[in-house]
Amino acid sequence: MEHTRLGRTGLKVSRICLGTMTFGLQCSEEQSHAILNRAAEGGVTFLDTADAYPLGGDLTTRGRTEEIIGAWLKGRRGSFVLATKCVAPTGPNPWDRGMSRRHILDAVDQSLRRLQTDWIDLYQLHSYDPETPIDEALEALDALVKSGKVRYIGCSNWLAFRLARALGRSEARGLARFDCVQPRYNLLFREFERDLLPLCLEEGVGIISYNPIAGGLLSGKHNAAQPPSAGTRFTLGTAGQNYQDRYWHEREFAAVDRLGGLAADAGLPLPTLAVAWVLSQPAITAPIVGASKPEQLDATLAAMEKPLPADVRARADELTRDFRRGDAER
Repeated sequence: MEHTRLGRTGLKVSRICLGTMTFGLQCSEEQSHAILNRAAEGGVTFLDTADAYPLGGDLTTRGRTEEIIGAWLKGRRGSFVLATKCVAPTGPNPWDRGMSRRHILDAVDQSLRRLQTDWIDLYQLHSYDPETPIDEALEALDALVKSGKVRYIGCSNWLAFRLARALGRSEARGLARFDCVQPRYNLLFREFERDLLPLCLEEGVGIISYNPIAGGLLSGKHNAAQPPSAGTRFTLGTAGQNYQDRYWHEREFAAVDRLGGLAADAGLPLPTLAVAWVLSQPAITAPIVGASKPEQLDATLAAMEKPLPADVRARADELTRDFRRGDAER
């Protein structure tokens, strides 16, 4: 497993990051710990979670994923880089969500307790909250960095212009700045290549992208002629419809068929090709790979074994070029 710098920082992270949003609903604690063990055996030292996880849950399940990770990390915290997030609702009150100073300071303490740790390596705003001034959020995050509870800060699901504004405000006011952003990015969703990726390259912001195999569609196991299988992200609790809206379309399935042929010609499993393609992008620090079974990590971790051949990457680019455009341009 290779390690690389997170953006312009001196922090080194593994080039594969393990996503954990399946832990606690799709996966039991025992299954989750088995997945963590397999990732660690494969050299993964970078873990990403959120106080809103597990995926597909509700307010009654919020924080369960962090608890599972905290139990597993006992005695080995120093061997891993740990990332988590806040902003999503975690309670019934109107202040139990968002980017307000109150919520950020409350949320980090709750995450530290569940994770059974004294510090969080990377603390991220999970989404953008238009009701909170960006300066208020940045001031709260800066205080966390100065206190030592948080080492680095980032954001997730932010558009390029909002990230650029936050970087500018941090620079103007001398506050800790975002050193990482977490966008959705894969062969079937390439829209951020036009603005967010170039911005991050220019400003030295790391990118840990999620959904590298498109929620499992790029595994090649799904059939457009049949309903989504039970137990997959396309049917999972409150998240199933969202994943269907993202990927369960004739256009995406046609692309998967074409990519499957390319992968077969290259002698690669389709998930390996999909993750290797993301890794080949210069702006990407580490794709976030997830699993519901330990063995599912075999194909994604194999993407680190050797670079994607230039001709295979070029052909994958060509087969998915249309996915660089937004809905309004289709």
